[in-house]
Amino acid sequence: MFSGLHERTRMPTDADLANQVLREESNYRFPSFSASDAVTLGLSIRKRFRASSRHSKGKGLVISIQTIAGHTLFSCTVGDLGHLSGIGDVSLDSWTCLEGMISAVRRTGHSSYYVEKGMSAMGKTPKQLGLSGELPRIQGGAFPIWLENAPCCPIAVAGCYSGSSQDDHNLVSTTVRDYLTKLLRNSTGDTAGPSMGTPHMPIPSVPPRTESDWLPEPSEFTSRRPETPYERQEDEDEYVH
Repeated sequence: MFSGLHERTRMPTDADLANQVLREESNYRFPSFSASDAVTLGLSIRKRFRASSRHSKGKGLVISIQTIAGHTLFSCTVGDLGHLSGIGDVSLDSWTCLEGMISAVRRTGHSSYYVEKGMSAMGKTPKQLGLSGELPRIQGGAFPIWLENAPCCPIAVAGCYSGSSQDDHNLVSTTVRDYLTKLLRNSTGDTAGPSMGTPHMPIPSVPPRTESDWLPEPSEFTSRRPETPYERQEDEDEYVH
């Protein structure tokens, strides 16, 4: 009895969280990804964070979306470094931490939260995984952007940093999920819209025609047959004789 209750309330382990993130990476695939998509996705992350309780409590956020080659597609800061109260929403290390997280995704092909939980589950350190130069502590918040028909590597990385590993990962992953859902809904609506609004014209019924309807009468065909040179020569020979 009590063992079943304990099983239902068991907290997920680091291995469970890593597998969950791996499923998210496999399911969240874009049909295409442009600079316009990066701006829309970045603004959605910013809007959601500004509406959260963490922002109302004075937390700040830095956002960056880059291509896999390192070209910046979107960059934004939510909050100020200096405040009248003397407490800043973001720190000077915020961008450094975010760049390290994005670099870890670029090197591993997985989200930084997956790398963090995977290392914890295996008991490995960043140095043992070859990531010692990236961050003193790898944490969640950077998520790879995959294309549906490009399994070789991600095309871009979307990341944010506010200091909370799980909250930052959930913010990016849920925004990516909802944006993909919106794209799918819009594409389905565009495809179904014209076909539903276009009326179907009735097709008139035409009685079947037989072969005799297409061919002329035999007498008509023979009367219109042109005279050949051979027949003309035979007529002339007949008159000569």
